[in-house]
Amino acid sequence: MRIVGLTGGIGSGKSTVSNLFKSHGVPVVDADVVARNVLKKGTGGWRKVVAAFGNEILLPNGEVDRAKLGQIVFNDPDKRRLLNKLLAPYISSGILLEVFKLWIKGCKRIVLDVPLLFEAKMDKWTHPIIVVWVDAETQLKRLMSRDGTTVEEAESRINAQMSLDLKKTKADIVIDNTGSLEELSDHFKEVILNVKEPLTWMEFMKSRDGVLASLISILLGIVVCWKAL
Repeated sequence: MRIVGLTGGIGSGKSTVSNLFKSHGVPVVDADVVARNVLKKGTGGWRKVVAAFGNEILLPNGEVDRAKLGQIVFNDPDKRRLLNKLLAPYISSGILLEVFKLWIKGCKRIVLDVPLLFEAKMDKWTHPIIVVWVDAETQLKRLMSRDGTTVEEAESRINAQMSLDLKKTKADIVIDNTGSLEELSDHFKEVILNVKEPLTWMEFMKSRDGVLASLISILLGIVVCWKAL
């Protein structure tokens, strides 16, 4: 199985690239979706976060007000680290479960869409690692335009993440998304060819089919040895 790591920064266009993978038939495990699920009312993650941040972060229906929580943690590095520490075990378990479900289905290529891929040390599970990159000015303008934020608010959210320039140095593949959607689509054509290259022997052996082939070989070996006795 080939597990591809996809990351970027807020406003970089990572979600657009994620959707391009889906449109080309490559399943995507989205860490943001998993994170939303582990914060649902009554879950272990919900209980941990409410205990740490108080009932003030709850909506009238008892669900977490994600916008309010986000505002709190983006402006306070200590609270941001606390939130990440509380939710990391639940998010990691949720991602692994989704990967296992796809493995059971026989998927040979999976994309892990994880904003904190490097910070959460999940990059060690993935290859290749793809970083969606834009220059700082473009990132700021796109974020302000998308969310209607002030310069200060946008900079605060950007600075809360590892810089794209640093992520770029850790990537196997860099997608420069400073241009148009058409340019992004053209660049993506090269990326998808890379991702869809035949699996290496080790990747195949980690897939469901590879494991089944190994089990069959072992069973055949046992039968042959038993008959030779």
